[in-house]
Amino acid sequence: MKKTVLREYAKLIVRMGAKVQKGQDVVITAGLDQPEFVQMVVEEAYKAKARKVTVDWHYQPLSKVHVRYQSLKTLGTVEEWQKARYEHYADILPCRIILLSDDPDGLKGMNISKLNKANQMTYPIMRQYREAIDGQHQWVGAAVPGAAWAKKIFPGLRTSAAIEKLWEAILNAARVTEDSIATWEAHNADLEKRCEYLNSLKIRKLHYTADNGTDLTVGIIPGAQFVGGGHTTRQGVFFNPNIPTEECFVTPKKGEAEGIVYSSKPLSYQGQLIDWFNIRFENGKAVEWHAQVGEENLGQMLTMDENAGYLGECALVPVTSPIAQSGLMFYNTLFDENAACHLAVGRGFPENIPGHHDMTKDEIRELGVNDSMIHVDFMIGCDSMNIDAICEDGSTVPVFRNGNWAF
Repeated sequence: MKKTVLREYAKLIVRMGAKVQKGQDVVITAGLDQPEFVQMVVEEAYKAKARKVTVDWHYQPLSKVHVRYQSLKTLGTVEEWQKARYEHYADILPCRIILLSDDPDGLKGMNISKLNKANQMTYPIMRQYREAIDGQHQWVGAAVPGAAWAKKIFPGLRTSAAIEKLWEAILNAARVTEDSIATWEAHNADLEKRCEYLNSLKIRKLHYTADNGTDLTVGIIPGAQFVGGGHTTRQGVFFNPNIPTEECFVTPKKGEAEGIVYSSKPLSYQGQLIDWFNIRFENGKAVEWHAQVGEENLGQMLTMDENAGYLGECALVPVTSPIAQSGLMFYNTLFDENAACHLAVGRGFPENIPGHHDMTKDEIRELGVNDSMIHVDFMIGCDSMNIDAICEDGSTVPVFRNGNWAF
């Protein structure tokens, strides 16, 4: 891939995604797959006047080794130096850039149950640090090709050719052009207009149906607003947390979901695939689930804590989105969720609540925003999906017809 194009992508991630501010620290999390591109992102962050840029490298095979050989007690311990680090981040609010490149099957065979128990042990400690920075700093997730990931998508090509094809797919999905900033400003404006229309309906419920058996009704928090494109921090900085993004999403009301929903794409969760699954909800909570692939992993995900089985997001994405039209299955949620309507179980988004910056965490939860240690998106959109909005005045308005916007 041409370096000029990759530098444009790096610039987009830093300037439009993370919106790095003068004097701000930046923390980049990345795998070992594309070090040259990581260097470009570091340089772009410094060009944006970042004070200091730190790169945290990770390597999937090492994660498997740690889980295999460390005791559960050790895995579930947050060391003092780690606490000091997170306290430091809560103080300085660094900008975070996450570059994804993992193999979708890269943790296959790992003891997921052991990892989940360790995460349950660390969550009560880590939660305080997460809540200290929520809504107060910019972050962005983007992707670069990993060799195993590229071969998963393009198995018939040699590795170098597969990586090049995945670069092309990523850059196309991320709307990288000669002037990517202007392209994204126009894209954000389009998503904002769609959200404005949805918010004007004063939606109280969404009713999903599809030929595959999906028949689900989800309650929406009164006054909650659909959001698309980006977020604004408490300090007033607008940023795009996902590159790419095609969704208009809202936070559902905890306890209000009835019916069954079927997945339309595989889900890569903790480095292992879950596929051909369905979930039935009663009184807002997942009470029954089945999967042809990864059922045990699905069950552990939905029971990670007492609120993991409740919904935390309803996102609308048409089948005409560029990612859907590419015809590719990315086996990566950042991309696949932007090819289809999706739901998420677990933690909801305070960002959908007007005035959330001036509310306490308890006040936000009392409105019905779910709280959980997980937030996992899964794809449900398909060519036959219809979605009706049931509004506060009792009227029913079509939102989606045959997988596409009805307006």
